[in-house]
Amino acid sequence: MRKEAMNEQTTILRTADATPQDFSHVHTWVFDLDNTLYPRRTDLFRQIDERMTSFVGELLGVAPDEAKDVQKRYYREYGTTLRGLMSVHDIDPDAFLRYVHNIDYSWLSPDPELGAEIAALPGRKFIFTNGDRGHAERTARQLGIFEHFEDVFDIVAAGLVPKPAAVTYDKFMALHRVDTAHAAMFEDLARNLEVPKALGMRTVLIVPENFETAIGDAWEHEGREGEHIDFVTDNLTTFLRSIRTA
Repeated sequence: MRKEAMNEQTTILRTADATPQDFSHVHTWVFDLDNTLYPRRTDLFRQIDERMTSFVGELLGVAPDEAKDVQKRYYREYGTTLRGLMSVHDIDPDAFLRYVHNIDYSWLSPDPELGAEIAALPGRKFIFTNGDRGHAERTARQLGIFEHFEDVFDIVAAGLVPKPAAVTYDKFMALHRVDTAHAAMFEDLARNLEVPKALGMRTVLIVPENFETAIGDAWEHEGREGEHIDFVTDNLTTFLRSIRTA
């Protein structure tokens, strides 16, 4: 792997181009949802982020800026804002999930090219998300790709314990009898690929277009240079096309 300087503060990870041979052994394909199956530039997740801030503000009776600070602190410390709110404030998780996923999905455009590439992958395909099933289904249906997946493993199926907790990956693998030596995982957060790599999976990090790093909180990009990342791409459709054998 090599890093190319973007500016004095930022470096960006690049990896060798993937080939069909790199994935010829894979027959189980696992995809994160938000900012992975659709590009970050669509800003769909920003709606969820804003509603999480609103939920925290109403719950704690604080101004938006303070609510945002709390929300982000819980996200970093607990893996998700929901987990932090449950741990510290004993909130009802169902009420939170309903509230934050009440968004406008028309921001997403159908993506038939991505659908065709996912359909062409040999074997089984799953969505593995820290969101809930309803959000995953609505998102994937809006993209026009839902029919290509065998199942969705969501935060409820995970017992409300989010990635990157190892127990959550173990639960997913056991439920779907995944042979990790023949599986690949696609994620937009580097830290969420550490456990899959340790389990023997091929790992692919999805980054914003043009390999930008200035989007989102800086800590979200920590670990991009780690050996637990096999490949990095800023375009999922193009990447899947590059590894297709036929």
